[in-house]
Amino acid sequence: MSNLDWDSKTVIGFKAKAPKVTRNASDLNGARRVGAVVATDKKVTAGLNKAHQGTDHQRIAKLDRENEVAPPPKIAPTVGKAIQTARMEKQLSQKDLAQKVNEKPSVIQDYESSKAIPNPQILSKLERTLGVKLRGADIGKKLGGPKGP
Repeated sequence: MSNLDWDSKTVIGFKAKAPKVTRNASDLNGARRVGAVVATDKKVTAGLNKAHQGTDHQRIAKLDRENEVAPPPKIAPTVGKAIQTARMEKQLSQKDLAQKVNEKPSVIQDYESSKAIPNPQILSKLERTLGVKLRGADIGKKLGGPKGP
């Protein structure tokens, strides 16, 4: 055995210095003043629920909504007025008219208040029942009978 082996000290229970983690700016600045090695690492998932993927899906959904075409047009107010006046002339309530065209009273109400998206089948039923033109150029005019030769 050499002489160096007998002279070296063995210290039991001594831990090597672990890097210190600073939580605030004053500790960080103090370490810089002393000349210590300073490294900053940003933890990617620190303090987050790892199962939660973030809000990317919300941004994508928003983009989809922005690129979406305009909603379908509602029925024109002139058509709603034409339905209402023709119904009043025939002395029908909204409920009576709804029964005649086999629809719900709320559908008639939506058409009269111009909140409904136009459905050609419903408009056709209303035209036949009320005897008034509801589509095309001359909305509100009385429908003539079958055209003769």
